[in-house]
Amino acid sequence: MIGYILISLKEGDEQDVMSTLAEYDWVNESHILFGEWDIIAKVEVSNPEELATLVMDKIRTISQVKVSSTLIVAK
Repeated sequence: MIGYILISLKEGDEQDVMSTLAEYDWVNESHILFGEWDIIAKVEVSNPEELATLVMDKIRTISQVKVSSTLIVAK
């Protein structure tokens, strides 16, 4: 199961958050963006429960993260 997580930060230290994301095996790649969202992360998990754990227990607990939105690949 592949997903993309859009991340908006409270204050801009994108490199700190990118370093944290790189520590997670589920995160295949991440990029800094211009616009409403600050970072996009491509993730690959086995099931929806793993995705929920990654988003709720890992990404949303990063202190700089203000909000996230998860997009699940259909095909």
